[in-house]
This record gives sequence, structure tokens and C-alpha cells, in this order.
Amino acid sequence: MDFTFTEEQQAAEEAARAVLSRVSPEGVPSPALVRGAVAEDFDRALWASLAGADLLSLFTGREHGGAGLGPIALCLVLREAGQVLARVPLLESSAAAAVLSSHGGRAPAGLLPAVGRGELVITVASSGRTGHDPAELAVTAREVTASGAEGPGWVLDGVQTAVPWAQSADRVLLPARTGGGRTVLALVPRDRTGVTLADQVSTNGERYAQVGFDSVRVGGAEVITAEGAWERLRGLLTVGTSALALGVGTAVARMTSAYATKREQFGFPIATFQAVAVQAADRYIDLRAMEATLWQAAWRLESGAAGEGELPVDADIAVAKIWAAEGVRRVVQTAQHLHGGFGADTSYCLHRYHAWAKQLELSLGPAAAHEEALGDLLAAHPAD
Repeated sequence: MDFTFTEEQQAAEEAARAVLSRVSPEGVPSPALVRGAVAEDFDRALWASLAGADLLSLFTGREHGGAGLGPIALCLVLREAGQVLARVPLLESSAAAAVLSSHGGRAPAGLLPAVGRGELVITVASSGRTGHDPAELAVTAREVTASGAEGPGWVLDGVQTAVPWAQSADRVLLPARTGGGRTVLALVPRDRTGVTLADQVSTNGERYAQVGFDSVRVGGAEVITAEGAWERLRGLLTVGTSALALGVGTAVARMTSAYATKREQFGFPIATFQAVAVQAADRYIDLRAMEATLWQAAWRLESGAAGEGELPVDADIAVAKIWAAEGVRRVVQTAQHLHGGFGADTSYCLHRYHAWAKQLELSLGPAAAHEEALGDLLAAHPAD
């Protein structure tokens, strides 16, 4: 198994690290210290820095002025973002840009240069009506014929919950189900007539929204009907969430190692105690498993490789999310345990990582949901 990254992928990772190294996790607003959302908006200064380093156009096709990089580079960049708790819609914007570039046609793709410059922010609604049901069933899309000056288009009705930074985004990209059972993607301006936003607060304290669609009219150019567009977007979001979780877990493990090396008990660093070393070793194994399954899923998603008799890429994506959800939870729980009371001190940033880990664990479905999906895939593709 070869985990060597290409020069372009390594360059993307290094560029992200250079920009994100200026972010201090200690300065990230804490959900334990404020009531309601930690802030009204995401980190606009960091967003401008990411745009200035061309990191917002990495995943747009070259024909649209981007670098045309794929899921592996996306995960490398997001792993860096997770390590510093970067408060920006980097996952949502990057995944949307990649899908609009490859599946969107001319009209949505015309927006991509503005996305790359950080001038247009796109978020994604992918949690469904309640967060537990399929996202593609939460909103219906009804095609309508020409009507007056509006012309042909679509009408959207339904609700999507837990939409990240919806109040700050210019457009919301969401799946919708047609009467014929197809799933299309709609790119809807936040201020379009019939769109309503109800404030929600995520586990890590960020401002999310329940977005309602009441007979929302969208033009034909705002709806992506290409086959596989929603599946591609969902796959990118899932591996990206797993990459963020890996970044959070990596940073937490580093913090725990530093603390256990300095903290003394009975005249010795607690890192020398067998019980501490065993727990740390278990969490190291979790992180390596999270990493291996992430790169397997990202590689399958990027290459489309599938040997004869192999399970579809959705199986690898499910395995990566299972390990990400369970692994990051175990890493932060062990960190809290080994830090003792110090881990609960709100002047220390471990509790922020804990809140982010819980948010990522549950995002796009907890481990149990992906275990069920994996079971269905195994049942549908029995081994020879």
C-alpha cells in the first residue's frame, strides 16, 4: 500500500499549513463560555487569507480557473484545518465547488471564479429534515413549464436542518427529490423568496440554521440534473468530515502527549506509567486506522478504481466515517481522562476540541448509521 502523495497534493497541504498555522485554537470561541452561538459569522479574516493563498480554488476544474485537485488533496487541506479548529466553511465550499465544476454545467460554473476569490460563499444542506433521515428526501423539486416572464424552472418545498453558517452564505446547495424519484441538486440564493432561516446552534457552538423552502422558485440553470452529482457531493462531504476528525484527533493526541510528559505523579511523569502508556497506544492505533481508512476512501473516490468483485466506493466511505466517528470520540475522551481536572479548565483549549469532536462524530450520521449502510452494501454484494 503506497501512501505517497503527489507534488501537487503536498503543495496544497503545505500551503494550507502555512495559512492555518496563524490560527490559535486558544482563540477559538468556546461554547462553554457563551450562551447561544459563539459568533454571528465565521472567521472572515481567515477566509480572506485562504482565498489569497488560492486555497479556495484548489478543487475547481482548470477550465474554470482552479487547480483541479481531487478528494485526496481536499482531505489533506481539511486535516490541517481540523488541527486548529478553523471556523470557516472550507469543507462545504470546496465540496460544492468541486461538484459544480464537474457536474454543474455553464451557469453554476460561472460562479466559481467568485468562489475561488472568497467573494461568494456556498454552504451545503446535507442533514435532511431531522438529521436522521436521508437528506435527499427532505425537499421536493417539482419541474414547472414556462410561466410568464419567469420561464421554465423548478419549485422547491421542504426543510433542511443543521445547515452550517447558512446565515452567512450567499448560496445554499442542497439535494431535492423529483416526482420521478430522481435526486437533483439546487443552488439557491439565501435571500430567494420563500426561503426562511431559523437559528440553530451546533454542538461546537457555531451558528447553524434550519432552512425552509416554501414554493421556492429556481431557474433551470440553478438545478443540476447530471447523473451522480448528489452521490459525488455526499461522498466528498463524508470523507471531508472524516479528514476534519482526523485533524482534531491528531492535535488532541499531540496535546495529551505533551501534557503526560510534563505532568508528574509520585515523582515521575505520568507518561511512564503503564496504564497511561496503554491508553495512549490504543488511541495511536485509532488514529492510524482513521488515517488508513480515510486515504483508502479518498483514493477510491478520486480514482474511481474498482476491481472485479469489489464493493462500491460507498463501502470504503462508510468504513472511513465509522472509524472517524468512533476514533475521534475515543481520542478526546482518553485525553480528558489523562488530563484529569485540567482538561475541564475552560482556559485550556481541550474542551473546545472535545466539542468539535462530538460535532464531527455526529455530522452526516454517527458510526451506527454508517455501519447499517455498510451492512446493506455487504448484503447486496455477497462475496464469491
